[in-house]
Amino acid sequence: MPAEIPRLALEGVTKRFGAVVANDGISFAVAPGEIHALLGENGAGKSTLVKMIYGLLKPDAGVIRWNGERIAPSDPRAARKLGIGMVFQHFSLFDAFTVAENIALGLDDVPDRKQLSARIAAVSAGYGLSLDPDRIVGTLSMGERQRVEIVRCLLQDPRLLVMDEPTSVLTPQEADALFATLRRLAAEGCSILYISHKLEEIRALCGRATVLRAGKVVATCDPARETARSLAEMMIGSEFATVRRQTRAISDAAPRFKVAGLSRPAEAAFGVALKDIGFSVAGGEILGVAGVAGNGQGELLEALAGEWLGADAGAITVDGAPVGRLDPEKRRRKGLFVLPEERNGHAAVPSMTLTANTLLSARGRVGMLWHGIVRRANARRFAQDIVRAFDVRTFGVDVPASSLSGGNLQKFIVGREVLQKPHVFVVAQPTWGVDAGAAAAIHAALADLAQAGAAIVVISQDLDELLSLTDRIAVISNGRLSPALETARVTVEEIGLLMGAADGGRRDAA
Repeated sequence: MPAEIPRLALEGVTKRFGAVVANDGISFAVAPGEIHALLGENGAGKSTLVKMIYGLLKPDAGVIRWNGERIAPSDPRAARKLGIGMVFQHFSLFDAFTVAENIALGLDDVPDRKQLSARIAAVSAGYGLSLDPDRIVGTLSMGERQRVEIVRCLLQDPRLLVMDEPTSVLTPQEADALFATLRRLAAEGCSILYISHKLEEIRALCGRATVLRAGKVVATCDPARETARSLAEMMIGSEFATVRRQTRAISDAAPRFKVAGLSRPAEAAFGVALKDIGFSVAGGEILGVAGVAGNGQGELLEALAGEWLGADAGAITVDGAPVGRLDPEKRRRKGLFVLPEERNGHAAVPSMTLTANTLLSARGRVGMLWHGIVRRANARRFAQDIVRAFDVRTFGVDVPASSLSGGNLQKFIVGREVLQKPHVFVVAQPTWGVDAGAAAAIHAALADLAQAGAAIVVISQDLDELLSLTDRIAVISNGRLSPALETARVTVEEIGLLMGAADGGRRDAA
């Protein structure tokens, strides 16, 4: 009996950007109905590869075959006509538009409004992706927004669905529902190319995995026969240490960091109001804040950083001193450091060198200024210290931040803050989109900082991260913070229900 023709096959695909070889002779195949994982560190070549499959880039060498026939999609529209759909990690939706209007924007052949709404309702119900075509997208949860993206793809009857970090904004219950949908699609013959840094979900969902390292295929395996550690070590090419802290009893000592009665009105049409936020963190402790994106994390971070100032100075205290009316620079002088989730443009300036980026937050704490004059040699030395301490892969400290991969830039900006030895460190999404090796390095740095006596708050949508790193976990939902629960005693199901606001997110923080 002849072998089954692959739905998608890559043969020696190569892509260069100047002297950099992003993909070097990549070959692998995806069978009809297969859920196939594409694994690799940041900078391994995954994004470049799927952009070529989807027609956003052209290969410099090699062949892409679709059902045995050679193809070269000229653009995404041509790829969609072949039957290739893609759900990107970052949603392309307009908050002020309805579900139907957003879906129409992504279709090549748009039916009339009544017919489109009927098709959306039928497809979403048929695949367990409940959606109201007339809902305004700005009122949807992150999980519901992802359904919009998936239904938009399904309306075009894809035979290959490429999914990039699809569970990064989902509760555990929403992720389970997504997996059920993907398994049904695969059973109907749709192939799925699945990209994720969450290795346990790769093991549970995918039948095969292709592992990339430095632009080359280094392994093909059955993920179910591997461990998360062995998959990670294939990706990075060496062993790495997993950080798993032992939770401890909460100290009776006065907290280093305390927030009490912090409220903030919503400042945008689809913003979230903060409602009586309260928590405390002792020195040496790591508090996790879980929650689905869009539930007030951004507003909370701005309030803690001093980018938004409330009326009550005592709503936020560091070592007992009120800082609630201080600007970000003055809070840093008190030892309160806040690192936002957005690397480019908020935590770092892409066009500036790594040395210049150290000046953004470290100029007053690491001896970079002398009577208002920048001591460039000190700034450069500090940048080099960060690169060495955090194993940042770079050609030097005089290159722009934009030249680094996402994982390496994240290590650099986390290192920039940690090496300043803050008393209180609030960090959002510390390992967002980074590979296992970079995540382990960042987790180790946070654990060491806590061991040195700092109070740390980690705001993250990655429950595995919070469960392995924190002493206590609270959940933010609709601008309210739940009481903090001991990590050693809480279950994923409990956190997931709080994240999904099963209790309405109405319990006040203790």
